[in-house]
Amino acid sequence: MMLGPSGPHKAPLQTQHRRLLLLAMSRRSGTCIVVGASSGIGLSVARRLAVEGRKVAMISNREAELRAAAQTIDDALGRPAAFPYAHDVTDLDAAEALFARIEQELGQVDELHYLAGVMPEVALDEFDLAKDRLQVQVNMLGCIAFGNAAARRFLARKSGCIVGITSVAQDRGRLGRPVYNASKAGMDCYLEALRNRLWRHGVQVTTIRPGFVDTQMAKDVKGRKLPAAEAARLILRARDRRKPIAYVPGKWRLIMFVIRNIPSFLFRRMSI
Repeated sequence: MMLGPSGPHKAPLQTQHRRLLLLAMSRRSGTCIVVGASSGIGLSVARRLAVEGRKVAMISNREAELRAAAQTIDDALGRPAAFPYAHDVTDLDAAEALFARIEQELGQVDELHYLAGVMPEVALDEFDLAKDRLQVQVNMLGCIAFGNAAARRFLARKSGCIVGITSVAQDRGRLGRPVYNASKAGMDCYLEALRNRLWRHGVQVTTIRPGFVDTQMAKDVKGRKLPAAEAARLILRARDRRKPIAYVPGKWRLIMFVIRNIPSFLFRRMSI
């Protein structure tokens, strides 16, 4: 007689699941790309990946800061692990060539982390197309450019992992930074569509929605902020658990559930 999950087969199924998870984690051995790696969460993620024994291609447009960060990682580990690549993500057409160059120089890439992002100050009566364009290019189109380059390769190989860092800000259109919210929402939607395309081919796509993290971008945000190193730990834990979507830290899932369900006629009067 076949028994349900609560019967004798429960333990073997759980054991099998753990073995499959460990097997998937053990296969992570290729080169990693971290876009937006010169500081903040991106640098913390790059550092943790290097500690895992991976080759890490670190990408940022701040070349001097990037090279210093990569050298610090190498010095700490006593071996070459972090490789800086100066690149401006607004140069969308160059992403494919840079991806190919990294694979040629460091070996096959099996993991992409997109953490590049900008959030300029915007006054409530300000509508600045230059600021808006930059946010869309960096936060959304840059992710699409690198995501497409990764997806094309990972689809052909039937393996690989893409991790994109969006934001809890993508859940609603707030009055404070309209295009930041919109660019992160567009990135989030793109990652979901990519996940829906690729999961059946063995490719993982994980979307991370962080709350307030202690980085330069959030320097003016008041209140308690998560350390960047802890955010990186939680991001890679979500990767290892093959989460489709993860709020970082987890409390933001409930917070955003409440915020998403505030009626619009009330939400427009609020400053959250």
